[in-house]
Amino acid sequence: MRTHDLLTIGELAARAGVSVRAVRFYSDQGLLPEADRSSGGHRRYAPQALERLRLIRSLRGLGVPLPEVAAALEEEQRLGQVVERQLDAVAGELRALRWREAALQLLHTGPPGERAELLRLVGALGSPPSTDSLARYWRRVLPTRLPARLAAAVVDAAVPPVPEAPAPGQVLAFARLHQLTGSASDACLAEHRPVVPRPELLYEGLREAYELAAPALTAGRAPEAGEALDCFVAAHARAQDRRDTPAFRRELRHTLAGGEHPVMRRYWSLAGELSPVPTLGAANGWLSSALNA
Repeated sequence: MRTHDLLTIGELAARAGVSVRAVRFYSDQGLLPEADRSSGGHRRYAPQALERLRLIRSLRGLGVPLPEVAAALEEEQRLGQVVERQLDAVAGELRALRWREAALQLLHTGPPGERAELLRLVGALGSPPSTDSLARYWRRVLPTRLPARLAAAVVDAAVPPVPEAPAPGQVLAFARLHQLTGSASDACLAEHRPVVPRPELLYEGLREAYELAAPALTAGRAPEAGEALDCFVAAHARAQDRRDTPAFRRELRHTLAGGEHPVMRRYWSLAGELSPVPTLGAANGWLSSALNA
């Protein structure tokens, strides 16, 4: 390339609308290669450097970190990957901002005398919060002999998702759920855990029964007899090495008459405010009522 076709650092900066200092910085980072140096040691750039510099500035304007800019400049395919990662990062930032906004609205609209308590509850969470404490709670509740695959499925179904765009009330519900699960003692957890000879058969059968009951719950139908109830009773019977008979159903009605433990009942109430679909607790209550009916 002829020397007079090359651009000085000042010319390149002026055409790109950036400072000489910015051009020098990108050159020093290896993002903007020099084509040559003058006899006085001044940098010279090929005309193509102008388009490369504009691309660098565009990526930086979108918040792409320097290491990612270097990858994006290598080839168009890498550029697509960089853009995808940046979209994921921005989505995470937006989720955090939406959570913070809802949390601040909760504090702003809360009664003055309760704001300190609300701040303590909400302040214990991240933005957005993690569901790890809820998952740990369920792993402590479930029987230790439960197969890992089944235990993971129960935990996934029992832990409500963090809302993408929470309302202030949902922030409060999650904060209280976090507090509830974090303060549960081992003795309290033991009271939640069903004592049956074959717990794996119970939980596997209950999963199926809850899935069968979900359409009725979603439609708002009253508890009723049917396939879901039969599956629910069969799960309890198999777990106890029993058969589904009228006598067993009477015993099961008596066993379930006391309802869930208050802590578990509170858990499902709060989880219901966060979950877009009927919770396992709601399904269990519907099926228990169907059995009584």
